[in-house]
Amino acid sequence: MNYRHAFHAGNFADCMKHALLVLLLQALARKPATFSVLDTHAGIGRYDLGGTQATRTLEWQGGIGRLLHAPPADLPPAYLDLVRRAGAPDIYPGSPLITAMMLRPQDRLVCCELHPEDSQALRSLFADNSQVSVHARDGYAALSALLPPREAKRGLVLIDPPFEQPDEFARLAEGLKTAHRRFATGILAGWYPIKHRAPVRAFLDSLRGSGIRDIVALELTLRPPLDPTRLNGCGLVVINPPFGFIESALPALRALTPLSPDGTGEATVTRIVEE
Repeated sequence: MNYRHAFHAGNFADCMKHALLVLLLQALARKPATFSVLDTHAGIGRYDLGGTQATRTLEWQGGIGRLLHAPPADLPPAYLDLVRRAGAPDIYPGSPLITAMMLRPQDRLVCCELHPEDSQALRSLFADNSQVSVHARDGYAALSALLPPREAKRGLVLIDPPFEQPDEFARLAEGLKTAHRRFATGILAGWYPIKHRAPVRAFLDSLRGSGIRDIVALELTLRPPLDPTRLNGCGLVVINPPFGFIESALPALRALTPLSPDGTGEATVTRIVEE
């Protein structure tokens, strides 16, 4: 993948990830107690869809552009509402901005971003928001340093790495295991690309053998994952999914399958480990 995220902002993978993120945050907000969110690979928080990087790929046109033009009935309405409030169709919000927009007064967001320019952009975005803190640090290292959250006993950890390194699946698996050791009661979510099946199978097998309970994998593919040179789909693995999440997530994923250019899109929710 050509990674800086600005090249891919608003594409089908962002739409999938952020629609599910909204469902997870809505589940946390059903109870009045404070919750905390740790976003380990936060990026810059908002992306200019008319900028040089986004217009070079135009990936957003096949993702959020289509959804805004013809909103699917089963897509969480709050997701598209948040995207519009953030400035669509000119601006697409990243996970930190979506999360910040959904916080109640008692909730907190901690963002980690290692890239110096990106972390500074994120600090500027949230300069006037006392509910959000930004750390210029490695997101994986932050799992040990910042968990469990000081602000709350409830919360969400989102690990959304860039997958620039060849061992990223293994690092994501270890990151989820670390997060579980530090914050076993939290909702833990990890995003991953699907190019072909072998790396995904090894990743999910590692989680199966970890001893962690209550794990589901939610996947959206736009085409059969047979070509390792293309992003054919993506997944979100969730540990400790909240009550009702799976039942609401599957229709949301199915609502995104028409983004497939050739009509071969598929949505699946698979329980990797029982409760």
